[in-house]
Amino acid sequence: MRIWMPGVVLSLCVATLVASVATAQDPNPNWPSERPPRPLPSREVKFPPYEIRTLANGLRVLTILHHEQPVVTMRLLVGAGAAEDPQGKGGLSGLLGNLLDQGTSTRTSQEIADQIDTIGGALGTGSGSDLSFANVVVMKDSFGLAMELLADVVHNPKFDAEEIDRQKQQAISSLQVSATDPDFVASTLFDRLVYGFHPYGLPGNGTPETLIGITRDDLLAFHKRYFVPNNMILAIVGDTTDEEAFAMAQKVFGAWPRTELTMPKPIEPPPPTRRLVVVDKPDAVQTEIRVGQLAIARNHPDYLAWDLAVKILGGEGANRLHRVLRSQRGLTYGASAELQAMKQAGDYVAETDTRTETTGEVLRLTVDEFSRLQRNRVLEPELRDAQAFLAGTFPLTIETPNEIATQVLNSVFYELPASEIATFRERVQAVTPDDVQRVAQAYIRPDRLSIVLVGNARAFVSQLRAVGFTDFEVIPIEQLDLMSGALRRDGPGSTSVR
Repeated sequence: MRIWMPGVVLSLCVATLVASVATAQDPNPNWPSERPPRPLPSREVKFPPYEIRTLANGLRVLTILHHEQPVVTMRLLVGAGAAEDPQGKGGLSGLLGNLLDQGTSTRTSQEIADQIDTIGGALGTGSGSDLSFANVVVMKDSFGLAMELLADVVHNPKFDAEEIDRQKQQAISSLQVSATDPDFVASTLFDRLVYGFHPYGLPGNGTPETLIGITRDDLLAFHKRYFVPNNMILAIVGDTTDEEAFAMAQKVFGAWPRTELTMPKPIEPPPPTRRLVVVDKPDAVQTEIRVGQLAIARNHPDYLAWDLAVKILGGEGANRLHRVLRSQRGLTYGASAELQAMKQAGDYVAETDTRTETTGEVLRLTVDEFSRLQRNRVLEPELRDAQAFLAGTFPLTIETPNEIATQVLNSVFYELPASEIATFRERVQAVTPDDVQRVAQAYIRPDRLSIVLVGNARAFVSQLRAVGFTDFEVIPIEQLDLMSGALRRDGPGSTSVR
C-alpha cells in the first residue's frame, strides 16, 4: 500500500485569547480601561508532505522530510501496551518497555548507551495504555547505524534476569511511594471507578503483587506475540529523502517475518454509574477531588465537538471551573477538566484540590457546572474563546518534524481520516453552540458521575451531607486495593455512609 499526501497550505490564525464574558459591570465607570489586544494577522503554515508505504511483511513506514538541520529521527510504535497485559500480569508491558534498551542478544546495556553517546544521539523506549515505543534521534551521517540500533533493541531484547529483577524492584518502590500521594491515588482510583476491570481501569504500571509475579517467560511471550512488523508503524523524519528512508527501512526491517496477529477481544467498560468514594488520609490538610465519567474513543466522529465542550468546562481558552472556583470564590489555586480519548474508549475528568474545610462546597460547585453545561446552550463568545485557543495553538503542534510525526502517527495509529490534520482549523471553527450542546447532552450524565475525594475524611464528611451528597463510601488509604471489587483489603465491602 502506498499513500501520498501532498503539501497543504493552512491559513492559521494565532489568536490572542480574549477574556471570558464579563459577569458584572465595572463599579467605577471613570476607571481607565483598555480593550483586549486584537488577534494577530493570519499567517500561512505549510504542512509538509509525507508519504506512507507498507512493506511486504506489514510494517507501515512513513517519511517526513526536513532539511533545515542534518538530523534524522526514527520513531517506532508497537500496537500493544498496558491494555494488552494478561490478566494478573499488570505492569508487564511497562516493564518490557523499560527493558528494551537494557541489553540485546548482540549488545549489553552499556554498549548500547556508549554507542548512542558516541554518535551524539539519543535513544528511548517505553510504553503506554495502547502502545509501546522506541525512539532514536541522530545526526544524518549516523542514520544507518541508528536504524540498526533501533531494530536491535526492538527485535532482540535479552531480558537479562538480573536486569528484570532490578527494574521490578524500581517499579515496586515507585508504586509504594505513590500509594501515599493523594494526587496519584485520586487519579488512579478515578480510572478504576470509570472503567471498572476494563484494562484502562487497572494500574498501567501494575501493582507490587502483579509485578512480583512477572517472569522472563511472560516477557518473551508478550514480545513474541505483539512485537511483529504487521503490528508496527515506523516514522522516519528529517534530513533524508523518501527513497533513501524507505530503502533503509526495507534493508533493516524487511526480513522480519510477518506473524499471525491475535489481539485480545476487547471488553466493554461498565456504563456510567454514580459512585462517590472517599479515601481517608487523616494527615491531609487539603482534599484532592476528581469528578467525571465514561465518554468516547479517539476516533469517534464527535471527538472535536466534545473536546471543545470539555475545554469550555475546564480547559485552556475558557474554563468555567477555574472562573467559578478560583476567580469568583477563591476556593482553590486552580481547576481544570480534560478528556482522555484512547483506542477502545475514553473518559473526561475535572480535577482540583481545596482546603479540607471547603471540600463540600467545591464538590457541589463542580457538579453544578457539569449540570449547567449539560443543560444550557453555551454562549457564542465562550465557544469562540475555546476555538481561538485550539486554532491559535495548532501551529505550535507542527513546528518541528518530530511534532509533525506525532500528528501523523496519531492519525495512522487511531485510524483517523488522512485529511484531519490539514483541515484542523476549519473543522474547529465549524463547530457551533448547537454541536456543543448536543455532545454535552449525550455524554454528560450529572446523576451518574464517578467522584473521588482523598483527604481527611473525618473533617469533611459532614459537609458532603450538607450539600446533598448522602451516599458515599469511606476507605482508609492503607486499606485501598484497586484490584478488589470492594476496593479495600480488609473485608468483603467498604464502609458505606449515608
